[in-house]
Amino acid sequence: MLEQMGGVSGLVYSTIPVLVFILVNSLFGLGPAIWSALGAAVAITVWRLVRREPLQPAISGFFGVAIAAFFAYRTGSAKGFFLFGIWASLVYGGVFAVSVLVRWPLVGVIWTFLNGHGMLWRTDRKAVRAYSVATLTWVLVFAARYVVQSWLYDEDQTGWLAFARIAMGYPLTAVALVVTVWAVRAAGHRQQDLEAAAEAREAEERAAEARLRAKYGGDQAPEGA
Repeated sequence: MLEQMGGVSGLVYSTIPVLVFILVNSLFGLGPAIWSALGAAVAITVWRLVRREPLQPAISGFFGVAIAAFFAYRTGSAKGFFLFGIWASLVYGGVFAVSVLVRWPLVGVIWTFLNGHGMLWRTDRKAVRAYSVATLTWVLVFAARYVVQSWLYDEDQTGWLAFARIAMGYPLTAVALVVTVWAVRAAGHRQQDLEAAAEAREAEERAAEARLRAKYGGDQAPEGA
């Protein structure tokens, strides 16, 4: 999952456009800050291409910076650069919370999608519970980011917004990832047990069918056998 986010380097790269935006805005104003942040995002994408690193996180990061720059341009304020991220946290938190309520915890769904392990875990309460705990951890992360950063936005604390964006990125993400790893391992063991039991049942059914065929000496057991 960390690899899908670009790894540790991806987390570092994601802070560069933010730092560039704040620095240039404080020295030269909003317009140059917007273009500088976009330039930094393009430079990161090119750098990843040259180093043959995964481009998907860099491209996603570029579009994120582009949307943030658009909000800053439309609002005419530097704090608008953080508006998209604030509302994104609210939306993500809501979606993750709903997924737990409908018993489709998104951590489990995403992990299954990334690894193709199947959805058999949904039939096991303990596996669902483990993925629900991990999903709720992400809900808390998104909620904390939304509450703190929206308050700073309302207070026009642009510098502190940048600090909160970075400070609430690495530490909270690390905590959520630790819980996610625990959930994946716990649910993975449960799924292995379920798959083994399912294979044993299938083997037993095939053996029973073979015994019936041998007993009646035909390709098909008598009706009702």
